[in-house]
Amino acid sequence: MGYWGDSLLTAFELILGFDREVRMAVWTSLYTSSCSIAIAALLGVPIGLWLGLNRFRGRQLLIALLNTLMALPTVVVGLLLFGLLSRQGPLGPLGLLFTPLAMIAGQTVLAAPIVANLVLAAVTGADQRIINTALTLGASRLQAAIQLLREIRFGVMAAVIAGFGRVIAEVGVAMMLGGNIRNSTRTMTTAIALETSKGEFAFGLALGIILLSVALIVNLFLNALQQR
Repeated sequence: MGYWGDSLLTAFELILGFDREVRMAVWTSLYTSSCSIAIAALLGVPIGLWLGLNRFRGRQLLIALLNTLMALPTVVVGLLLFGLLSRQGPLGPLGLLFTPLAMIAGQTVLAAPIVANLVLAAVTGADQRIINTALTLGASRLQAAIQLLREIRFGVMAAVIAGFGRVIAEVGVAMMLGGNIRNSTRTMTTAIALETSKGEFAFGLALGIILLSVALIVNLFLNALQQR
């Protein structure tokens, strides 16, 4: 069958046979990515809503900062958090380095600006009469903001999904903060990098197929939201 054919056959055997190494890498990726995007949503949605509804001095500077954070290289995030969490760092005594919690922290830093920016764009593009009408009808500022969130809920969901797609395919932060420890912090992306370098192409291909499937499902869901 040739190199590619044999590797592809072995990859599907690993997937369909529920290989333990594959399952652990997939579980670690889904677990850390889900936790980080949940935290990023709790941070990013209020920030995007607040920036979209308020006008104040320094607002454009904050927006520029969010845009910069969106383009922040993952290795820089990993480097900064590594310095905080390492044994010599201020948070070193907590022993978080090379744990899933460290990976979640790094991925949250990557995802939160994405969520905040996309929510800000959704708020900016929404009909501002929603807020004015709600206030006229006696709603408080908070109640009016909640009503606006309901109106742009598909935009908010798209922001969260986009953030999830960003972190599940991330490798730099996962490698630097997780250490790629077998059955603990090894994700799909870090396992692909490691196993391929060791010559285990079929194993890396199996994880690549699963990762592409997850990315496809996420993007199909995002496109469905956008069409609505």
